[in-house]
Amino acid sequence: MRAKEIKKDIYWVGGIDWDLRDFHGYLTQRGSTYNAYLIIDEKVTLIDTVKHYLYDEMIERISSIIDPSKIDYVISNHVEMDHSGGLPQLMKVAKNAKLITSPKGKAGLEAHYDSENWNFEVAKPGTELNIGQRTLNFVLTPMVHWPDNMVTYLPDEKILFSNDAFGQHYASSERFADQASFDIVMEEAKKYYANIVMPYGRQVQGVLEKAKDLEIDIIAPSHGVIWRSFVTEIMEKYQKWSANETDEKALIIYDTMWGSTNKLAYAIQDAFEDKGISTKMMNLDVNHRSDIITEVLTAKYICVGSPTLNNNMLPSVAAFLTYLKGLAPKNRIGLAFGSYGWGGQSIGQVEDVLADCRFELLDQIKVQYIPDESQLKEVTDNLKEEI
Repeated sequence: MRAKEIKKDIYWVGGIDWDLRDFHGYLTQRGSTYNAYLIIDEKVTLIDTVKHYLYDEMIERISSIIDPSKIDYVISNHVEMDHSGGLPQLMKVAKNAKLITSPKGKAGLEAHYDSENWNFEVAKPGTELNIGQRTLNFVLTPMVHWPDNMVTYLPDEKILFSNDAFGQHYASSERFADQASFDIVMEEAKKYYANIVMPYGRQVQGVLEKAKDLEIDIIAPSHGVIWRSFVTEIMEKYQKWSANETDEKALIIYDTMWGSTNKLAYAIQDAFEDKGISTKMMNLDVNHRSDIITEVLTAKYICVGSPTLNNNMLPSVAAFLTYLKGLAPKNRIGLAFGSYGWGGQSIGQVEDVLADCRFELLDQIKVQYIPDESQLKEVTDNLKEEI
């Protein structure tokens, strides 16, 4: 396992997690990478490490370039253990290295690890680190997506080591976005933003504002492939996503017991299609919540349906709504719908969560037992008038 040069004397030395399929409840069908970057200069610098079980892979890649004991600086952009998991072993090898992190990063690393013998240096706004021919700048980016987050900028090479921003959970032997399928990379970047970064749109907007002042030829994130092409395209997408700009699209999300809520879902689809609004049907029985959230990122209308089971919504719908509420999409229009036998509590419960999300609400749709053709037509006609 060898390092891969991304620019003269700058190497990717991370690990590839081909088998990862779940990341905190986020379905990662294409695996992931944990990216670490080695800079060879008068002072040898390593930016981030990897998840603990990929440490051997990382150290082998570093060793293909230089003796790891010669590392002078280790930069920890983020405390989370998929970034910092390799630190305890690395700091035993690079015994003389200074560990540079943010103020909250230092506190976080001390809380996670036995760091008594680590030589910390705290990066504050405006901190620069000269490593010889190059100088590194540190930009604190709290809550993108943890309080400790920061990014590292290398102005001499116009490289932004962007931490979790602009990343993708995507395992690939290719290191650059232009070597892989553009559509797949953008799909995974969108999914990553939707499932991890979406709650922090305001903070992302602040980071994008700072980035306007930087010359950036390469974005090197902590996960996935590196952006040496399509830098403008991915930054434009982040601008749109962080601003909660939506497309004229309706997402119809539901689960069903005996098919009645399914019938309502298709009647709702008819209403949107008749109004010329694009739709997508996503049955929770066959679609994972993290894939649905990826569609939520750009959908204006969020319609959620559930029949009533034991005076409640179906567990699959409840789990999705909990996930949705935590990710806090803004500027959406919500619709609760469903069938019921006698109680009918589920539709109101769905609507309550959509209201908690601060969605503008359309009139709920609630039908007892099996809707007939006239009832389905009424659902379609009434909804067409409302939208």
